Amino acid sequence: MNYSSAPSAAAAGTVALGPLTVNRLGFGAMRITGPGIWGEPERPAEAKAVLRRAVELGCNFIDTADSYGPAVSERLIGETLAPYAAGVVIATKGGLTRPAPGRWERDAHPAHLRAACEGSLKRLKLDRIDVYQLHAPDPRVPYEESVGELVRLREEGKIRLIGLSNVTVAEIERARALTPIVSVQNRYDIESDAADPVLQYCDRERIAYIPWGPLGSGRLAAATIAALLARSKIMLPIPGTSSVAHLEENVAAAEPRA
Repeated sequence: MNYSSAPSAAAAGTVALGPLTVNRLGFGAMRITGPGIWGEPERPAEAKAVLRRAVELGCNFIDTADSYGPAVSERLIGETLAPYAAGVVIATKGGLTRPAPGRWERDAHPAHLRAACEGSLKRLKLDRIDVYQLHAPDPRVPYEESVGELVRLREEGKIRLIGLSNVTVAEIERARALTPIVSVQNRYDIESDAADPVLQYCDRERIAYIPWGPLGSGRLAAATIAALLARSKIMLPIPGTSSVAHLEENVAAAEPRA
C-alpha cells in the first residue's frame, strides 16, 4: 500500500518531555482493550494493526496504564511494538487497580507502585520506562510517599522521567519539591475548561499537558483535536481508538488548516 499521501502526527509540531521531544499528537492505548476497558479486545489483529499504524503515522508518544485491561494494553504494546523504533516514547501509569469490570480504585502505596512498575516493565518489554506517571493521588497514602517511591524507581534506573495524572496545582508543586515533573495528564473539557488553572500552570512552567476525556465521552472529533492543539503549545493530545480508519482521521487533524 502506498502511504505517501498519509497524514502525519509530525504536522502538529513537537513538545518537550524533559530531555525528550515527541510529536505533539500521541496515541492513547486505552481503547485497544475489551469493552469497558476490560479484558481482551474483540479484534486482536485490528488492535495490533492500530498500534503499528500509529507509529507509522508519526505518533511517537504512546500512552497506556497497567489498569487498562488490566494489563492487556501494555501487553499488546509490548507484543506489537517491541523492540521499539528509534524515537518512540512509551508512557504508562500506576496507582489504579481494577478489582472488577467498571471499578477503578486508587492504590498509591509505595509497595503497590513498585510492583506495578515491575509488571509494566515486563509487559512492555522494556529495561526502563520512558515516562512513568502516578495515575492518581491516594487519600489513604501520604502523597510524598507515593511520589517518593517513583523517585526511588528512577534512581534505580527502572524509569527515566516522572509524570502525574488527576492532580491539582498544589499537588504538582508538592511533587516538584521532590523531583522534576515532565507531564500532567488531567481530564479536560475544551468547552468549559478555558480557564483551567492546571493547564495555565503547566503552560507557564513548560510542563507537557496531556488531556483525557476532552469530549466527556464518545469519539474524539478531528475538530476537537485541532482545537486542543491550538489551545496551547504544551498540549499533547492522545486520542485513542480501536480502528485504523478512525486513527487516520485523528492524525489528519494535525495538518495545518488554511
